Amino acid sequence: MKPARTKTPRKPLVKKGSQTSLKDPVGVYCRVRPLSFPDQECCIEVINNTTVQLHTPEGYRLNRNGDYKETQYSFKQVFGTHTTQKELFDVVANPLVDDLIHGKNGLLFTYGVTGSGKTYTMTGSPGEGGLLPRCLDMIFNSIGSFQAKRYVFKSNDRNSMDIQCEVDALLERQKREAMPNPKTPSSKRQVDPEFADMINVQDFCKAEEVDEDSVYGVFVSYIEIYNNYIYDLLEEVPFDPIRPKWNSCSTPMRSTDFVPPQSKLLREDKNHNMYVAGCTEVEVKSTEEAFEVFWRGQKKRRIANTHLNRESSRSHSVFNIKLVQAPLDADGDNVLQEKEQITISQLSLVDLAGSERTNRTKAEGNRLREAGNINQSLMTLRTCMEVLRENQMCGTNKMVPYRDSKLTHLFKNYFDGEGKVRMIVCVNPKAEDYEESLQVMRFAEVTQEVEVARPVDKAICGLTPGRRYRNQVRGGPVGDEPLVTEVVLQSFPPLPSCEILDVNDEQTLPRLIEALEKRHHLRQMMIDEFNKQSITFKALLQEFDNTVLNKENYIQGKLNEKEKVISGQKLEIERLEKKNKTLEYKIEILEKTTTIYEEDKRNLQQELETQNQKLQRQFSDKRRLEARLQGMVTETTMKWEKECERRVAAKQLEMQNKLWVKDEKLKQLKAIVTEPKPEKPERPSRERDREKVTPRSVSPSPVPNVPPIRLRHRRSRSAGDRWVDHKPASNVQTETVMQPHVPHAITVSVANEKALAKCEKYMLTHQELASDGEIETKLIKGDVYKTRGGGQSVQFTEIETLKQESPTGRKRRSSTAAPAQPDGTESEWTDIETRCAVAVEMRAGSQLGPGYQHHAQPKRKKP
Repeated sequence: MKPARTKTPRKPLVKKGSQTSLKDPVGVYCRVRPLSFPDQECCIEVINNTTVQLHTPEGYRLNRNGDYKETQYSFKQVFGTHTTQKELFDVVANPLVDDLIHGKNGLLFTYGVTGSGKTYTMTGSPGEGGLLPRCLDMIFNSIGSFQAKRYVFKSNDRNSMDIQCEVDALLERQKREAMPNPKTPSSKRQVDPEFADMINVQDFCKAEEVDEDSVYGVFVSYIEIYNNYIYDLLEEVPFDPIRPKWNSCSTPMRSTDFVPPQSKLLREDKNHNMYVAGCTEVEVKSTEEAFEVFWRGQKKRRIANTHLNRESSRSHSVFNIKLVQAPLDADGDNVLQEKEQITISQLSLVDLAGSERTNRTKAEGNRLREAGNINQSLMTLRTCMEVLRENQMCGTNKMVPYRDSKLTHLFKNYFDGEGKVRMIVCVNPKAEDYEESLQVMRFAEVTQEVEVARPVDKAICGLTPGRRYRNQVRGGPVGDEPLVTEVVLQSFPPLPSCEILDVNDEQTLPRLIEALEKRHHLRQMMIDEFNKQSITFKALLQEFDNTVLNKENYIQGKLNEKEKVISGQKLEIERLEKKNKTLEYKIEILEKTTTIYEEDKRNLQQELETQNQKLQRQFSDKRRLEARLQGMVTETTMKWEKECERRVAAKQLEMQNKLWVKDEKLKQLKAIVTEPKPEKPERPSRERDREKVTPRSVSPSPVPNVPPIRLRHRRSRSAGDRWVDHKPASNVQTETVMQPHVPHAITVSVANEKALAKCEKYMLTHQELASDGEIETKLIKGDVYKTRGGGQSVQFTEIETLKQESPTGRKRRSSTAAPAQPDGTESEWTDIETRCAVAVEMRAGSQLGPGYQHHAQPKRKKP
């Protein structure tokens, strides 16, 4: 199993396992921009150089029931509204540039909401250069005299560098200079006045301990991440070769005729570092040249006018400064032609687009899509930070979602590998940005707890140091001015030839002696002149010393006077400080009192709002109750009106029936009184005619009583089922021979649910007046069904009608002893007691159906 373990990826084990104790947290700094207008409400206060405090603005307190909350956040350092670009650069970016020159990577990015000053912090303004031009100025101040000639270093597509000898580099330069439009800017051209003030940095800054035995090359690249796509801002976009630049009308082509820029892809090199494939890298030799390249790409960056910012960045921009370092050979003359000895370090300056809420920026269309992609990439960055913190603090091994966004995927190696990471949180203290600033502060708080591996020093090549200096010494003086000894020697007369070719030569030595004597005499004269000048110089020095001494005495007197004045001023300052402390103590007491009063005011306001809300709720409940009672009154009124109408109609029908009965009785009485009573001959063939007629009894029914005979009940259909026999109390009893009879029936006067639940059939007995003045009884039958809600419903199926009428052409009589007619027919007269009852059964759908109105007025016959 051991060999299998050794085959696991060694890159994370080497970088993380060996350097677990050498980690530094991400340096997070805060910069507060000044307010645009002095009368604006401020929600951010700088407490000290490491702490800021956020307090809820007035408008938010009212919206949140008076909730007043103050929150403090700590940073590595806080820069207030009066901080200069130089102070910010010295603290944040200077260490990163120093590490870059010593072969270490660095990442610096600005983060904040729209309009918080991120681009100003990174780029600057005319007369006040930002971090980017100051970084470039420090780099070229440090390596200016140690730069390699152009094209000695040549970039390739594998995120590495190749070395060329000086001859190849010279040929490359001549080739590029011969091109009509050289892509590489020349350092001899005049600086563009548009950005000349930005790079005019007055403060000289230089890195310490620069390796003089190496040569350096600086390459810059500039990309933007727009809608989660990577674009090269330094890429020269070609035209479509098929279409001309100008059309036949000598007017420019439409924008659709240009070839749009292509997005770039991310790749991973052999050292597992992420880079943008096919990105343009430009070699620069000065600050002006580098910033010109940056400015050229800055003009292509996507910006737009939003509701919050006139020039709002719509993409994340990344400006990469790549420093290539290679040692000199043993002679200190040429670059060592070994690719393995090249050291490449990179500093990435990132200007993130601002997080924003679309309801504030009023974004629509493309602006809305851009804002969504910006917020999504920033959310992915925040998620990566949270997962990294959780993995480091809790010991978990969750996967960090770098690939969810191009921004986090590009800088993956900074958090997983080595290099310093610095973040500047830019905030706008105005009250309108309170919620966005609160989210930014929370993200900064999470980021500070993330640790990255500390960069290690690069290995030093085994060549002897000081090679460059020794080469310069061997090659003669560095400058063009001659030495003092050479000037003196040139002033002496030249020596004659010292060659003696003959023993008897008596001229060479005397000429030599004469020349040497002249030189000696000249030397003696020079010594005398030097002594005279020395004495004169000493006198001047003595005089100068006396003058200096006098001036020192004068200055000392002035200093004593100033010290007395300063002592008096110190006493005055101490007195004022004591007075200031007393006033501060009083102010503190007043502030505490004010705080107590404000707390009481907030409590009273909150209580008042609570009471107002309570009264509002009571008022609303009262209105709902009034509306409910009004509805109930209206409903009850309508219900009782209908009930009264129904009762009046029923009472009216009952009274009409009673009146009709009385009228019938009066008619019968009148017939009995007015008509004679002749004796009727007996009819022996009929047994009932021989019987004694029973006297009439007064009955409330319009039908007279019949002799006491055995009643015949008509058996209803479906007699086997159980019935509900509904007989209203207002019905009139009829004494007909045929009466409806249903066995095992539940007789009710008012239909109810309890009775319907026990039966399967329903029958309603309904009475009404027929057209001839007789009572007509209807039996309305139906089936009982159970409903889904647990109740019962009735479906009517048929109607049976019981009707009582007199035989045709017969008149009523009140006595059974009526005489026979002369023609012998006895069907002319009959007593009213002997009327027969006729029952007629009606089916559903007949003329007298369930819809027949029983409230109709009865039609009376004319007398």
